[in-house]
Amino acid sequence: MNIMWDGYRAVMMALLAFNAVLAVSPVYASNGLLDGKTFVGETGEKGKAKGDKEQFIFADNKYDPLACHKYGFSGTPYTAEGRGDSITFVAEHSNQKEDRMRWEGTARGDMLEGVMMYWQGKKAPREYWFRGTLVKQ
Repeated sequence: MNIMWDGYRAVMMALLAFNAVLAVSPVYASNGLLDGKTFVGETGEKGKAKGDKEQFIFADNKYDPLACHKYGFSGTPYTAEGRGDSITFVAEHSNQKEDRMRWEGTARGDMLEGVMMYWQGKKAPREYWFRGTLVKQ
């Protein structure tokens, strides 16, 4: 009887400890977590201080960097995860030429920043940075 009680107690203590960790560091993943937000800023090639103007729009579970439309890219589904005061997201899309972009960024407060990898045809991927400031509604 004592052995069963000790086992039960150990399991309960483990569950309580696990719940305590979850309560301290909430993490949640969701599509659409950034929906309704628009950031204005720029995207630039790694190593360059200045980039091209860009608008980053999150709506209807999609991420849409508007300046990329001229290269045949459009809005694409994104996934996001929140932790504390920041939200990280990932989005991938391709155009009709089969060029690809992968965006990985973080929104914290009014700021958005991250890295975008660009595969153009069979060329080696190029790395870009992006950053923006939230447009107040």
